[in-house]
Formats: sequence, C-alpha cells, structure tokens
Amino acid sequence: MSFNSFGRVFRFTTWGESHGPALGAVVDGCPPGLNLSEADLQPFLDRRRPGQSRFTTQRQEPDQVRILSGVFEGRTTGTPIALHIDNVDQRSKDYSEVAKAYRPGHADYAYDQKYGFRDYRGGGRSSARETAARVAAGGVARLVIPEVTITAWVEAIGGDTIDYANFDATEIGNNPFFCPDPAAAARWEALVDAARKDGSSLGAVVACEATGVPAGWGAPLYAKLDSELASACMSINAVKGFEIGDGFAAAGLRGEENADAMRPTGDGGVDFLANHAGGIAGGIATGQPVRMRVAFKPTSSILIPVETVTRDGEASEIRTKGRHDPCVGIRGVPVVEAMVALVLADQKLLHRAQVG
Repeated sequence: MSFNSFGRVFRFTTWGESHGPALGAVVDGCPPGLNLSEADLQPFLDRRRPGQSRFTTQRQEPDQVRILSGVFEGRTTGTPIALHIDNVDQRSKDYSEVAKAYRPGHADYAYDQKYGFRDYRGGGRSSARETAARVAAGGVARLVIPEVTITAWVEAIGGDTIDYANFDATEIGNNPFFCPDPAAAARWEALVDAARKDGSSLGAVVACEATGVPAGWGAPLYAKLDSELASACMSINAVKGFEIGDGFAAAGLRGEENADAMRPTGDGGVDFLANHAGGIAGGIATGQPVRMRVAFKPTSSILIPVETVTRDGEASEIRTKGRHDPCVGIRGVPVVEAMVALVLADQKLLHRAQVG
C-alpha cells in the first residue's frame, strides 16, 4: 500500500494497524533546536483517547506516546522523529463475521477489490485508530508554528446545530462533545445516548479556526493553502465534506455580499470588514482567521443489521459487534486540529524556502 505520507517540506508518514501491536508516525523535515518531549505531545493524544465517556468507543487505550529518534537533550535534531504508540486493548474476535462479509459504508469491499486481501480486524489501516499517529505528529507540527492558535469544536451532531449566540470557547473542554454551547451539549447527551442504545450512530460537523496565520502562506496554484487543508481533512477517516469560509453557502450569495471589503488602517495595514473567504484568497492566507468546516458521516460499524454480500458474492446480513463510536465526529476534533497544524507547519516552511 502506497501513499502513507503527507506534506512537502514538513512531511509525516504513519504506520501500523488498528489491531497490530503498535502504530505511530515518522516526522521528517522538522527544524532543529525546538524543545520537544513526550509531555509536549501527550495532552493532544489524551483529548483523542477512546473510552473517556459513554459517548465514545469503550476501547481502553492509554495512547502513551514514545519518541524513539530525532531528539537529543530535549531538542529536535533536524533528523526524522519516530513516534510510537502501543495498542493494548484489541478484541480481534469481535471481527469474525467481518472476515466473511462486508460492512456497508466501510472500506471492506473497496479494499478487497483493490488489493485482493485485507486486514479485517477493526479495518486495519482504514480504522480511525490510525488517527492517533496523526495527532502525535500534529503535536510536533504545533512547535513549528507557535504564532498560530488552532481551535476546533463540534458544531452539529445528527443535524442538531449549536447556537452561535451562545458560543463560549471556554466550554469546549468542559463537556465530552467539545461543544462551545452548553445548551447544545445537554441536548446531544440524549441524542447520542438514543443512537447508541439503538445500536446505531450519528454524523457530525466539526468547525475549526486558525488565528495568527500570517498573510502570504500558501501558493497560487498547486499548493494552495485551502486545497492542502481540504486534502488533509478529507484524508481523515469518515470525513465526507469540507468547506472553507462560507463554503457552499457562498454559491447562494451575490458578489457584493460575498466580497470581503477592505479599508486602510492608517499605518499601512488593511482592515477586513468580513471573512466570507475563510482567511484565504487565491490559495494564499490573507492574515484573517482561517476558518473551515468538516463533515463526518455516521460510524459505519453499527449493531443494526444491514444487507450486504459475502466475500463469495452471496446475499447476507451483517451487524458489527465490538466497541465503536456512536458518533466518530466527536473524537474527530483533535484530529482536525492536528491535520490543520501539519498543513500550516508545512506551508510556513514552504513560504520561508521561497521568499526567505
């Protein structure tokens, strides 16, 4: 299987499977001299870690990260940084039926058609377990972009959206949904509980904002900041949609409504009167907050029986046993933040390489 790497100058490669002994990432291109320890990375992994509430999978993984290379005396050396995370709570026996028949909505059938062989235990590389390695790599990326603050939150679950009039960033870490609206978080408890008890799942929308991104990062054509962010976020398991700024809503606006009007600040700078473009114009950052939304589909592994076919092509029915997220988008929040950090670190180094 090829294409396990992402990035141009700041580049990372993930390895490992859901039910293998371990997984991890190799980060290449990180500048030397940055202070880095496992304690710098662990808080990000702890936010993504499973089993922290009844609203996520009950698989118990400590997700303790180990740095195996690329750091000496607490600082990066400029050489590849190897990150290692043990898998300790696999239950491969839960996937005996998946070995015989395909889970609709999952990658089982597509993998078989491409490779003629697949790791059915938790989906192998197609499992969201792989995102733990991305989050660890994203923690390294954040060290490269200290001028940037990245904040993501869940905007909607199962079609129930937060009220932005109630937005309180301090609430994001105070509930199991990464929700900035306490009233919505209270509603979502019942919503996700009902889906979980039914053996079903729900989709979600994750919003993300990166502030402090300097004007100029990005490129006009094939390394556009928005296209790189889209590629990064669309590579996350279960993601089916991505928007920058107003996204699809912009298609319903008139030109004067969509324009981000500008005026001089008097000191040679520019003041923007709106941010419909999400902080990116022509593939290049404008200096405004970079804003995006990411749509996660409902988890495909559910207990409700669904029609399918076996590997032998016979009609069948499958219900997926095991421990699965009733809403995979919840734990998608730290993953989106990590992918945004990885893109921005890469774009910063690309910018520096081109313009000095």
